[in-house]
Amino acid sequence: MSKVRKAIIPAAGLGTRFLPATKAMAKEMLPIVDKPTIQFIVEEAREAGIEDILIVTGKAKRPIEDHFDSNLELEMNLKEKGKDDLLQLVTETTGLNLHFIRQSHPLGLGHAVLQAKSFVGNEPFVVMLGDDLMEDKVPLTKQLMDNYDKTHASTIAVMDVPREDVSKYGIINPGQEVEKDLFNVVNFVEKPAVEDAPSNMAIIGRYLLTPEIFDILDNQKPGAGNEIQLTDAIDTLNKTQRVFAHRFTGTRYDVGDKYGFMKTSIEYGLKHPQIKDDLKQLILDLSDDIRKTDKKKKEKE
Repeated sequence: MSKVRKAIIPAAGLGTRFLPATKAMAKEMLPIVDKPTIQFIVEEAREAGIEDILIVTGKAKRPIEDHFDSNLELEMNLKEKGKDDLLQLVTETTGLNLHFIRQSHPLGLGHAVLQAKSFVGNEPFVVMLGDDLMEDKVPLTKQLMDNYDKTHASTIAVMDVPREDVSKYGIINPGQEVEKDLFNVVNFVEKPAVEDAPSNMAIIGRYLLTPEIFDILDNQKPGAGNEIQLTDAIDTLNKTQRVFAHRFTGTRYDVGDKYGFMKTSIEYGLKHPQIKDDLKQLILDLSDDIRKTDKKKKEKE
């Protein structure tokens, strides 16, 4: 049995939800307080025991490569000034086995994953999406890897979502629960209408896949949005070998849109040692101002 050693992080999207900020800046480099979102994903992979990471990039994504590279001038400056805490921050992601490949045309998540075919070879691997930050005692990626050690099969991370939101996600039709929070899957449906959704268990941004998925993606026809959908390929894979769904019960932060990004920034800020107290006070002050404004509006009415 092959060990899960490799991860793919697709990062070639255009980031249109964050325009104009992403016109010339990679969406994945937008910071949550002081850390780019993609660094959270890389750190999760490292904590899970992943040895090699391939980041699939596109145009205007060079800052991602620069971020994970060494900056000797900056490091020397911090060292000379005795700023050891800052030096540790800028060097904690250097030395990782990071690889980069460009997806020339944004033809969907399935197509992005297909770019990693030669990198992965004949091994199981994980796919980690940058729009989802996951918090749990055991990293979600490690949870999937632990499941693979028992099942030797592909395992997709899912989470219960409000029924009215199912059309935003790939949704599973769950079969038998083989053990706590691990399900057989009858089939997968990409972004179904609410009335057609087989459940409210949505695919979230972590996948552990066997290499047979690449042969399917090679021949996959475009699906929803006229893109090559990874969910469709996984549904095809499920017809020839078992695919499991692992229900995640930790905390998921969706940074794929403006509201989710701002909400995550605030929640992380409230835990950040340098700003948490000031931020908490700001929120209390703003809440008081809002209550006063609302009260004045009601009095005028």
